[in-house]
Amino acid sequence: MPDRELVEKAKAGDQSAFEQLVLDNQNKVFSLALRLVNDREEAADLAQEAFVKAWQGLASFQGESSFATWVYRLTTNVCIDHLRKQKRREEVAPAVSLDDEEAGWAEPADRESDPQRLLERSERGKALARGLEKLPDWQRRALVLRELSGLSYQEIAQALDIDLGTVKSRIARARLNLRKILLEDGNFFEHGPSKPLNEKKGRG
Repeated sequence: MPDRELVEKAKAGDQSAFEQLVLDNQNKVFSLALRLVNDREEAADLAQEAFVKAWQGLASFQGESSFATWVYRLTTNVCIDHLRKQKRREEVAPAVSLDDEEAGWAEPADRESDPQRLLERSERGKALARGLEKLPDWQRRALVLRELSGLSYQEIAQALDIDLGTVKSRIARARLNLRKILLEDGNFFEHGPSKPLNEKKGRG
Protein backbone atom coordinates (compact mmCIF):
# COMPACT_ATOMS: atom_id res chain seq x y z
CA MET A 1 0.00 0.00 0.00
CA PRO A 2 1.46 3.43 -0.94
CA ASP A 3 2.61 5.70 1.89
CA ARG A 4 0.07 8.34 0.97
CA GLU A 5 -2.78 5.88 1.40
CA LEU A 6 -1.33 4.62 4.67
CA VAL A 7 -1.08 8.21 5.92
CA GLU A 8 -4.72 8.88 5.08
CA LYS A 9 -5.81 5.74 6.88
CA ALA A 10 -3.66 6.63 9.88
CA LYS A 11 -5.14 10.12 9.96
CA ALA A 12 -8.56 8.50 10.13
CA GLY A 13 -7.46 6.62 13.24
CA ASP A 14 -6.21 3.37 11.73
CA GLN A 15 -3.35 2.46 14.05
CA SER A 16 -2.36 -0.55 11.95
CA ALA A 17 -1.71 1.77 9.01
CA PHE A 18 0.56 3.92 11.15
CA GLU A 19 2.31 0.80 12.45
CA GLN A 20 3.07 -0.10 8.83
CA LEU A 21 4.54 3.37 8.26
CA VAL A 22 6.74 2.82 11.30
CA LEU A 23 7.88 -0.58 10.03
CA ASP A 24 8.67 0.87 6.60
CA ASN A 25 10.80 3.68 8.05
CA GLN A 26 12.15 2.54 11.40
CA ASN A 27 15.55 1.36 10.15
CA LYS A 28 16.23 4.62 8.32
CA VAL A 29 15.10 6.71 11.26
CA PHE A 30 17.24 4.71 13.68
CA SER A 31 20.23 5.00 11.34
CA LEU A 32 19.86 8.79 11.18
CA ALA A 33 19.51 9.07 14.96
CA LEU A 34 22.53 6.84 15.52
CA ARG A 35 24.73 8.95 13.27
CA LEU A 36 23.70 12.08 15.15
CA VAL A 37 24.03 10.85 18.74
CA ASN A 38 26.50 7.96 18.28
CA ASP A 39 24.84 5.83 20.96
CA ARG A 40 22.64 2.87 20.03
CA GLU A 41 20.40 2.96 23.11
CA GLU A 42 19.86 6.70 22.90
CA ALA A 43 19.28 6.44 19.16
CA ALA A 44 16.60 3.80 19.71
CA ASP A 45 14.86 5.97 22.31
CA LEU A 46 15.05 9.06 20.11
CA ALA A 47 13.75 7.18 17.08
CA GLN A 48 10.80 6.03 19.14
CA GLU A 49 10.23 9.59 20.34
CA ALA A 50 10.24 10.81 16.74
CA PHE A 51 7.54 8.31 15.79
CA VAL A 52 5.46 9.31 18.82
CA LYS A 53 5.69 12.92 17.67
CA ALA A 54 4.74 11.81 14.16
CA TRP A 55 1.61 10.07 15.48
CA GLN A 56 0.69 13.06 17.64
CA GLY A 57 1.26 15.51 14.79
CA LEU A 58 -0.16 13.43 11.96
CA ALA A 59 -3.18 15.68 11.57
CA SER A 60 -0.86 18.57 10.66
CA PHE A 61 0.98 16.58 7.99
CA GLN A 62 -0.17 17.99 4.66
CA GLY A 63 1.68 15.59 2.39
CA GLU A 64 3.80 18.30 0.73
CA SER A 65 6.77 15.97 1.22
CA SER A 66 6.89 12.21 1.63
CA PHE A 67 6.10 10.74 5.04
CA ALA A 68 9.72 9.54 5.19
CA THR A 69 11.10 13.04 4.67
CA TRP A 70 8.72 14.43 7.27
CA VAL A 71 9.67 11.87 9.90
CA TYR A 72 13.37 12.53 9.17
CA ARG A 73 12.71 16.17 10.01
CA LEU A 74 11.14 15.14 13.28
CA THR A 75 14.03 12.81 14.03
CA THR A 76 16.58 15.52 13.33
CA ASN A 77 14.78 17.95 15.62
CA VAL A 78 14.46 15.36 18.40
CA CYS A 79 18.15 14.48 18.18
CA ILE A 80 19.36 18.07 18.08
CA ASP A 81 17.17 18.92 21.05
CA HIS A 82 18.63 15.93 22.90
CA LEU A 83 22.18 17.05 22.10
CA ARG A 84 21.39 20.57 23.24
CA LYS A 85 20.15 19.27 26.60
CA GLN A 86 23.17 16.98 26.86
CA LYS A 87 25.49 19.90 26.31
CA ARG A 88 23.72 21.93 28.99
CA ARG A 89 24.13 19.08 31.48
CA GLU A 90 27.82 18.78 30.67
CA GLU A 91 28.27 22.53 31.03
CA VAL A 92 26.97 22.21 34.58
CA ALA A 93 29.45 19.38 35.23
CA PRO A 94 32.00 19.76 32.44
CA ALA A 95 33.94 16.52 32.65
CA VAL A 96 34.14 16.50 28.86
CA SER A 97 34.19 19.57 26.62
CA LEU A 98 32.00 19.34 23.54
CA ASP A 99 33.33 22.61 22.11
CA ASP A 100 29.82 23.84 21.35
CA GLU A 101 29.14 21.33 18.56
CA GLU A 102 25.64 20.53 19.78
CA ALA A 103 23.11 23.22 20.54
CA GLY A 104 19.80 24.44 19.24
CA TRP A 105 17.64 22.89 16.53
CA ALA A 106 16.26 23.71 13.14
CA GLU A 107 13.92 22.05 10.71
CA PRO A 108 15.70 20.90 7.57
CA ALA A 109 14.70 21.90 4.10
CA ASP A 110 12.73 19.33 2.17
CA ARG A 111 14.31 16.76 -0.11
CA GLU A 112 13.01 15.73 -3.49
CA SER A 113 13.50 12.09 -2.55
CA ASP A 114 14.56 9.80 0.28
CA PRO A 115 17.54 11.49 2.00
CA GLN A 116 18.94 8.12 3.07
CA ARG A 117 18.82 6.55 -0.38
CA LEU A 118 22.54 6.69 -1.11
CA LEU A 119 23.62 5.33 2.24
CA GLU A 120 21.36 2.30 1.85
CA ARG A 121 22.12 1.45 -1.75
CA SER A 122 25.00 -0.60 -3.10
CA GLU A 123 28.43 -1.35 -1.70
CA ARG A 124 29.37 2.29 -2.13
CA GLY A 125 26.62 3.27 0.26
CA LYS A 126 27.83 0.74 2.82
CA ALA A 127 31.37 2.04 2.49
CA LEU A 128 30.18 5.62 3.04
CA ALA A 129 28.23 4.55 6.12
CA ARG A 130 31.31 2.86 7.57
CA GLY A 131 33.37 5.93 6.75
CA LEU A 132 30.93 8.21 8.53
CA GLU A 133 31.24 6.12 11.69
CA LYS A 134 35.00 6.77 11.70
CA LEU A 135 34.68 10.56 11.59
CA PRO A 136 34.95 12.59 14.81
CA ASP A 137 31.53 13.37 16.28
CA TRP A 138 31.72 17.10 15.48
CA GLN A 139 32.51 16.41 11.83
CA ARG A 140 30.02 13.58 11.42
CA ARG A 141 27.14 15.57 12.89
CA ALA A 142 27.72 18.56 10.65
CA LEU A 143 27.98 16.33 7.58
CA VAL A 144 24.92 14.27 8.53
CA LEU A 145 22.85 17.41 9.08
CA ARG A 146 23.92 18.67 5.67
CA GLU A 147 23.70 15.51 3.60
CA LEU A 148 21.12 13.30 5.31
CA SER A 149 18.85 15.74 7.11
CA GLY A 150 18.99 18.32 4.32
CA LEU A 151 19.79 21.41 6.37
CA SER A 152 21.33 24.42 4.68
CA TYR A 153 24.61 25.80 6.01
CA GLN A 154 22.68 28.56 7.77
CA GLU A 155 20.30 26.07 9.40
CA ILE A 156 23.24 23.99 10.59
CA ALA A 157 24.85 27.09 12.06
CA GLN A 158 21.66 27.77 13.99
CA ALA A 159 21.23 24.14 15.02
CA LEU A 160 24.79 23.75 16.31
CA ASP A 161 25.09 27.31 17.62
CA ILE A 162 28.23 28.05 15.61
CA ASP A 163 29.00 30.63 12.95
CA LEU A 164 28.54 30.04 9.23
CA GLY A 165 32.25 29.93 8.49
CA THR A 166 32.78 27.23 11.11
CA VAL A 167 29.98 25.16 9.58
CA LYS A 168 31.56 25.32 6.13
CA SER A 169 34.99 24.53 7.55
CA ARG A 170 33.73 21.50 9.50
CA ILE A 171 31.84 20.10 6.55
CA ALA A 172 34.81 20.63 4.23
CA ARG A 173 37.12 18.88 6.70
CA ALA A 174 34.60 16.08 7.16
CA ARG A 175 34.46 15.51 3.41
CA LEU A 176 38.24 15.46 3.13
CA ASN A 177 38.54 13.04 6.04
CA LEU A 178 35.81 10.85 4.63
CA ARG A 179 37.60 10.77 1.28
CA LYS A 180 40.84 9.79 3.06
CA ILE A 181 39.06 7.02 4.95
CA LEU A 182 37.53 5.67 1.76
CA LEU A 183 40.93 5.74 0.05
CA GLU A 184 42.54 3.88 2.92
CA ASP A 185 39.78 1.28 2.89
CA GLY A 186 39.96 0.90 -0.88
CA ASN A 187 36.44 2.25 -1.30
CA PHE A 188 37.10 5.58 -3.02
CA PHE A 189 35.06 6.15 -6.17
CA GLU A 190 36.23 8.27 -9.07
CA HIS A 191 32.95 10.07 -9.68
CA GLY A 192 32.08 12.93 -7.34
CA PRO A 193 34.96 12.64 -4.86
CA SER A 194 34.46 16.20 -3.62
CA LYS A 195 30.81 15.46 -2.83
CA PRO A 196 30.85 12.04 -1.20
CA LEU A 197 27.18 11.99 -0.23
CA ASN A 198 24.32 13.72 -1.97
CA GLU A 199 24.92 17.46 -1.97
CA LYS A 200 22.85 19.49 -4.40
CA LYS A 201 24.11 22.62 -6.03
CA GLY A 202 22.71 25.87 -4.82
CA ARG A 203 22.08 24.78 -1.23
CA GLY A 204 23.65 26.63 1.64
